[in-house]
Amino acid sequence: MAGKDAFAEVVEDWAGRMTALRAYTVAGVRPDTDFFLWKITERYEDLGQLGAALNGTPLAGWLETPYSYLATTKASQYTQARKPRKIVPRGQPYLVVYPFVKTRPWYALSEEQRQEAMDEHIRIGREEFPGITNHTTYSFGIDDQEFMTAFECDEPADFMHLMLRLRDTEASSYTQRDTPIFVGQHVPIRAALDALDGAQSRVEA
Repeated sequence: MAGKDAFAEVVEDWAGRMTALRAYTVAGVRPDTDFFLWKITERYEDLGQLGAALNGTPLAGWLETPYSYLATTKASQYTQARKPRKIVPRGQPYLVVYPFVKTRPWYALSEEQRQEAMDEHIRIGREEFPGITNHTTYSFGIDDQEFMTAFECDEPADFMHLMLRLRDTEASSYTQRDTPIFVGQHVPIRAALDALDGAQSRVEA
């Protein structure tokens, strides 16, 4: 209990220092991950300082970090945006996260061909699935993938239907890798930690 409290206190403290710091449970969904943290900050140094603080808690000795993704924002070349869009969570109950890599032939297409393909992609998301919030960020040169995608949704099935629809698009045919996929349910950090040992399921005698 003390170990979980110390870990949770660090997360709760840092939640007030970052743009956003949200916990998501994936307990019982994936065999390799039980929870993850969505960290949004304008200071790269915050990530290392938060990591060091979490590593200093007793619980850290029992945890592993099988995945960690780094990405940043920039203005998209496929929209009218001229400035990087700020990543602001809408607070929807589920977050779907995965790394994304395009095939090399995608970059051999002309600018007009890529724009046309992305126009279709963007239109489907905005017009047919307005309840899903897309937070796409960029990892070129700073992590192993090209993009990090994070989609907030009200139900995981909503995102599944979006992906089925996008499979038919031209842009989708240039996908090289879009796994592993994590579907997390937003919970307070203490609830995410309680799921590690089943504490939230226990009934007092």
